Amino acid sequence: MDTNGTFCRMCGTKLEIRELENEGMIPFCPKCEAFRFPQYNVAVSMITVNEATDEILLIQQYGRPSYVLVAGYVSKGEALEDAVRREVREETGMTVDHMKFNRSQYFEKSDTLMCNFTAFVKDSSELHANYEVDSYKWFSREEAAKNIRPGSLAEHFLVSYLGEPKTGARVFEEPGKWEPAAMSDAPTVKEAYGCIGGSERSC
Repeated sequence: MDTNGTFCRMCGTKLEIRELENEGMIPFCPKCEAFRFPQYNVAVSMITVNEATDEILLIQQYGRPSYVLVAGYVSKGEALEDAVRREVREETGMTVDHMKFNRSQYFEKSDTLMCNFTAFVKDSSELHANYEVDSYKWFSREEAAKNIRPGSLAEHFLVSYLGEPKTGARVFEEPGKWEPAAMSDAPTVKEAYGCIGGSERSC
């Protein structure tokens, strides 16, 4: 499927650029007589927090020495929250108890909208990394900031997360149920993050 707006994803006809009122210049299929808005990949990345120790899990993947966050692509028809649970379970064996959406950012290199969450696990008793993970380690907040891949989108996510107070946040526990998070001050630190692993998937 062409997701870059060159050919119609329904009939394969070469798209034209036409102006759509209130939207600007949008790809248009003259055969289908329909505008085709550009599509892109969607992925989730997780700041995985051990509630028993308040430590953050970082992993190494694909032979790279730097540490990154657990992350993965969202499957077609899958909710972001379900993708968070699935990816954490697949890569670490752990069950997400609850989660909080942090922020999102488009990553042009892989044409992906990255959606960052904090995924809370009760403890590390279930931790059993799969074949995608070369190694892993729990870090304090300060140490996580020092060890995550510098200059990456993950760094931006983690720095933003660690630098904001935990006030007024809302935590997602199950579909349709939102509850206030615990109120406490998070330490302000400079830090870093990594993205989806692999040569083509890395941020």
